[in-house]
Amino acid sequence: MTTLKKETSISGNGLMKNKPCTVTFFPSNEGKIRYFVKGEEAFEANLDNVISTDHCVTLGNKKSKVMLEEHLSAALAFCGIDSVDICMDEFEVPALDGSAKPWVELFKATGIEKSKPVFYTLTEPVYYLNGKTSMVILPDEELFISYAVNYDHKDLRTRWVNFNPKNHDEIIEARTFGFYKDLKKFQMLGFARGVTQDNTVGLTDEGYTTRLRSEYEPVKHKILDLIGDLYLTGINPLNLKAQILVKEAGHAVHIKTAKMLKDKIKEI
Repeated sequence: MTTLKKETSISGNGLMKNKPCTVTFFPSNEGKIRYFVKGEEAFEANLDNVISTDHCVTLGNKKSKVMLEEHLSAALAFCGIDSVDICMDEFEVPALDGSAKPWVELFKATGIEKSKPVFYTLTEPVYYLNGKTSMVILPDEELFISYAVNYDHKDLRTRWVNFNPKNHDEIIEARTFGFYKDLKKFQMLGFARGVTQDNTVGLTDEGYTTRLRSEYEPVKHKILDLIGDLYLTGINPLNLKAQILVKEAGHAVHIKTAKMLKDKIKEI
């Protein structure tokens, strides 16, 4: 069990609704990631509490919810934190810079009570196949992730990007993204109201609305989302000895596959 050494907090606006929110983290010895939103009943960050995968992952119960938690979950995974209470005064996690980097920096600056990591493998392969979309998880000697996208963009057609220990910082800092031409439409529908040039990479016909932090940053963000979504299985996916191969997927597929994976994990 790994938690923070002390209480800490951070504030920012949500990516979808642009509402300000302060998030406060409290050390915990419960061995769970728990959300307390606007003083309502707590709920755990796990697959059973996923209530939506539209635009982002939403967790919650009948009285409370939290939106766009995937970047925060990924940061918890990268820092190995599996026991913390998270209190929020709004229902949407702040976007910050659109990546997991500010969360990781916050946790490291606060201090992490380190513990010996636990590693896992699979009892059998896991497959999700639906048309052009696929996600396959195979037992292996170490973690390997390869993610493919196929967007109508000059750099992102049938583009594969791999995750390995050498580029994990590039995964952590990879910002969320979307097609710039769709921004006004989404905002009219009540989404993406907190999008800025600093927290989102806009895809354009000419390239991007902002300078990339690394090559193929949008695909690396897909890997970041995947890590955050798989963290809801209750184990740290970065400690999973497996090959994870994903093609043209998103949060809905990540979560569906994670539910199949959950019952096929065993501790080494």
